[in-house]
Amino acid sequence: MTISENVFENLRLELRRGCLTLAVLAQLRQERYGYTLRKALAERGLEIDESTLYPLLRRLEAQGLLASEWREEDKRNKRFYRLNEDGERMLGQLLEEWQALNAAITASLAGNAAGPPGATGDSSG
Repeated sequence: MTISENVFENLRLELRRGCLTLAVLAQLRQERYGYTLRKALAERGLEIDESTLYPLLRRLEAQGLLASEWREEDKRNKRFYRLNEDGERMLGQLLEEWQALNAAITASLAGNAAGPPGATGDSSG
């Protein structure tokens, strides 16, 4: 792998990590277990490995954003996850941040980025 390929891969993973957290929280507004969560994300174009998903779920639960419980389904024990009240609030805050960032990035890519507050873009003084 070349240096530029390595740099791209590292930056891509960093970008993806934050996006996956937001997507997982959004999907857990509805109770799911790991496999159905992976499937729901994949159906929306976000493939995620089990080795990434389960540590993320444990971290989000440790941060107090998820509730989980073990239940037997189809003769197998499965851990079901869902957002708790704090998780709902956090999802709302993160969605607001996502929308603001998305708007700013879209404007920057279009060349329409606004300057600092009060700036008019007129340099004639």
